[in-house]
Amino acid sequence: MPARKILILGASYGSLLGVKLAAAGHAVKLVCLPAEAALINAKGAIVRLPVKGREGLVELNSRALPGKLDADGPAAINPADYDLVALAMQEPQFRSPGVRELLAAVAKSRVPCLSIMNMPPLPYLRRLPGVDADRCLDCYTDASVWDGFDPALLTLCSPDPQAFRPPEEEVNVLQVRLPTNFKAARFDSDAHTALLRELAADIEAVRFDTGAGTVELPVKLKVHDSVFVPLAKWAMLLAGNYRCVQADAIRPIKEAVHGDLEASRAVYQWVVKLCVTLGADEADLVPFEKYANAAQTLGSPSSAARALAGGAQNIERVDRLVQAVAAQKGMSNASVDETVAIVDEWLVRNRRKG
Repeated sequence: MPARKILILGASYGSLLGVKLAAAGHAVKLVCLPAEAALINAKGAIVRLPVKGREGLVELNSRALPGKLDADGPAAINPADYDLVALAMQEPQFRSPGVRELLAAVAKSRVPCLSIMNMPPLPYLRRLPGVDADRCLDCYTDASVWDGFDPALLTLCSPDPQAFRPPEEEVNVLQVRLPTNFKAARFDSDAHTALLRELAADIEAVRFDTGAGTVELPVKLKVHDSVFVPLAKWAMLLAGNYRCVQADAIRPIKEAVHGDLEASRAVYQWVVKLCVTLGADEADLVPFEKYANAAQTLGSPSSAARALAGGAQNIERVDRLVQAVAAQKGMSNASVDETVAIVDEWLVRNRRKG
């Protein structure tokens, strides 16, 4: 198949998908801040990831891959030039000057769009049967940025792989901590879904020469027919990531989950029950034991918790979204309500200081 042209908004987490696509021979454009773009264009996007059965990390540099990867600012982009657009920024960033205008151009271009945000874009909620998206507007930093999108052209991918930028490294380096798969729901259109499956097969086929032999790389793209599969991340976020945020401090994900395993299990199973109520098949979701086991390796606080501790005045509010969707189904959970209240309070404090 010919190389596809993929546009990815966001170079931090987006560089993981971007490097995987470049390794499969595709042409990737990352949209990011000027300093990031300059560094990526000069030195490549570098992703380090653990590979089963090997000591240490395998390093991929986009400059040494069969495909092409470069970066630019939002003003330089024409979305209509691309086969697929991936959204890999945090939800509040989409209302930033420049990014907002690019997102509007993406909607207008009618190029199919794959979100790898934790927060499902508002048009995706409109694809979920039984969910009233209009009753979830206040969960978004600025819901109006999604106004131009046709829900049929947007799908969601569960960003299960855990990755971070090592603080001692330059910003073109991303390190994968938990090399799980991206799980995408199909598009409405068979043709757009076929494009996703083609990219998934190309990523699956990659073998990488480490110098000491070729290896199969983790972090695949898996495409599912159910629109509910990407919601598997909700239970993880509510049981782990948002419970890193305590009244006056933050804690690692491992501690949030294992500090009181039964409390974590109760929240997790309640979110799973919500997803099943919406229409998910429990077999498509991740069992709590598997998540709890993975959480043993997550020794730092979640990005949401770190952002709040750093003074952020807006973060992705998947906690509020889950609470709001549950309320539509007559469901509530005291622990989730407490988490939402704690995060609200942090944001109030940060905005006062700001």
